[in-house]
Amino acid sequence: MQQWPPVISSILDEYSGRPLPLTRSNDCNIELARALRKSSTPAALFPNARNAQAAYSALLLLLGYWEESHDLIDEDQTPEGCYLHAIVHRVEPNPANSAYWLRQVGQHPLFPEVRLNAQEILKKDPVPGWQLKPDWDPYLFNSWCEEARRSPKSEKEKVASKIQRAEWDLLFPWCASPRNSG
Repeated sequence: MQQWPPVISSILDEYSGRPLPLTRSNDCNIELARALRKSSTPAALFPNARNAQAAYSALLLLLGYWEESHDLIDEDQTPEGCYLHAIVHRVEPNPANSAYWLRQVGQHPLFPEVRLNAQEILKKDPVPGWQLKPDWDPYLFNSWCEEARRSPKSEKEKVASKIQRAEWDLLFPWCASPRNSG
């Protein structure tokens, strides 16, 4: 189990189990974001991380700081940076820009696990018409998010938010983990 600095632990504890909203809002956790920003740099918070900047940006997105998250990840051309950038634009919402960044990602090593998590969520909360493909299809998921946004507070929105959070729950520790870990 990963040991996090106190500010990161408090963010992860407070946001444990909360879905990641499908659309950015003005609902930001200013206290935790300020604590995160004052605590240290991405590299100091995530020493030897696969992608400290992407991990830091992911935390800002979780806290509702879309602009700051985007600004931090904007120039990151790594697979992890591009993947997070795609999620940030999905939340914006800007599905075309999200698709652009997904094309930069290609096939990410997390996709099989994202698909498994999505399958479990859909097994518990099935959505008529939402059928997974044999491999994770992030473009299909983007279209589900767009469909869900057209039905605020619906079951579709709840399920899409859960899947998006499950995706975040895989990507954040992947970025924050040491470079040599699997």
